[in-house]
Amino acid sequence: MIITEDITGTTQSNENYYKDDNIEITLTEYREYNTNIYVADVIVNDSSYLKTAFAKSSYGKNVTDETSDIAESVNAILAVNGDYYGVREYGYVLKNGKVYRDTPNSNQEDLVIYQDGTFEIINESDISVYDLLNNGAYNILSFGPGLINDSEIIVDTNDEVGKAMASNPRTAIGKISDNHYVFVVSDGRTSESKGLSLYQLATFMKKLNCITAYNLDGGGSSTLYFNGNIINNPVSMGKSSERKVSDIVYIG
Repeated sequence: MIITEDITGTTQSNENYYKDDNIEITLTEYREYNTNIYVADVIVNDSSYLKTAFAKSSYGKNVTDETSDIAESVNAILAVNGDYYGVREYGYVLKNGKVYRDTPNSNQEDLVIYQDGTFEIINESDISVYDLLNNGAYNILSFGPGLINDSEIIVDTNDEVGKAMASNPRTAIGKISDNHYVFVVSDGRTSESKGLSLYQLATFMKKLNCITAYNLDGGGSSTLYFNGNIINNPVSMGKSSERKVSDIVYIG
């Protein structure tokens, strides 16, 4: 293990682990459903370390960059691709306490992350983004669907994102307890790693003891970045490469 000193104390860091005075991250690889699944277990002493960031630090429909490049630009320790808001005309965009798009997408299921670290799955048809902001919402992830709510799986074997294949690379985020989160990314669409259905992803995250879990953009976007490296094997357009995306979710 590499141990380095900084002004705040001792930082422990290697390819599978990071710890400083405020953040602890443990990376574990699983093999389930003929699929490689990567899990970053995150414990922070304050929920403010859970953040989002735009590609090129700018909001806009055609503003994209690779997850790893966005992560490096904000000095993220850990990052995954976000909700790729830029491919949609509608749906709430609330990032780091600021509203960028307030037009609801009918029946869109979002994950609201509040300033105190609380996770809530809501439907945009039921509440305005400004009401959410007034209630303390700090980030909204608008992709979906929700996977687990109140410790119960809320998707079934027939649920899927649009016209996507049943088995895909996936990205998801979950909450286990106060200031304890998991970032999950699976490989897929290769002979080595089949990929997951939404129900398989939800079942896996329930095994991780998530009380709330939410599906983010997947497929070619699915990327896990940790300690300066891409951990999984992104596949975009049939090639081993990162897809450029609008935004990331990160710890840092």
